[in-house]
Amino acid sequence: VSQSRYEVLWERVQNMDKKIDKMEGQIEELLALANKGKGGFWMGMTIASSVGAAVAWVAGHFKAG
Repeated sequence: VSQSRYEVLWERVQNMDKKIDKMEGQIEELLALANKGKGGFWMGMTIASSVGAAVAWVAGHFKAG
């Protein structure tokens, strides 16, 4: 009787290991997507800042001239 209980318990542990491995993979994918989003945000901020600086320079150059 104890042998079958052990087998059932062992099977449950193996199933839980598989689920945990799958969850770890999904978490890694979510982190990768989040990091891509952060990178895109900061790249957009850099581009917007650069364009703003260029517009300010051009406006200042024409105003002074």
